Amino acid sequence: MPMIDVYAPGDLLPIGSDRRIGEELTRAVLRAEAVSAPGPFHLANTAAFIHRMDPAAVQTAAEALPRTIRVQIITPPGALTRSGQKQLVKEVTAIMADICGDPTQSKRTWVLLTEAAEGGWGIADTAFGREEFAALAAAGAAAKK
Repeated sequence: MPMIDVYAPGDLLPIGSDRRIGEELTRAVLRAEAVSAPGPFHLANTAAFIHRMDPAAVQTAAEALPRTIRVQIITPPGALTRSGQKQLVKEVTAIMADICGDPTQSKRTWVLLTEAAEGGWGIADTAFGREEFAALAAAGAAAKK
């Protein structure tokens, strides 16, 4: 279950867009992880944290008030293939540009993909690693039969 952090100048993201950001980004990550039919556990535990920052809190060497967005996505160990990484970066930049109403925003949207360490992903009193995620996936598949 990925965790997503979106950092942007508060005035760059449209008012009322948080739900759309959360839903579209979480579903993009699940698609990139090849979760074709996410179950309740996936949907409830794939989260986006939206950080609206003071515009002056973002700086580049070129500008004092750049119109940049940073999206960091932390995934479980081995969740993304190389093609999944490429797909996800492309989708995230397109989603953010669409939400901002500016096609050029994709050129100012940074996407950082981070993989949690083996066993370094915890929820419900369990430190998840490959073995625990495989068991979770198997249980989900069995429940759908």
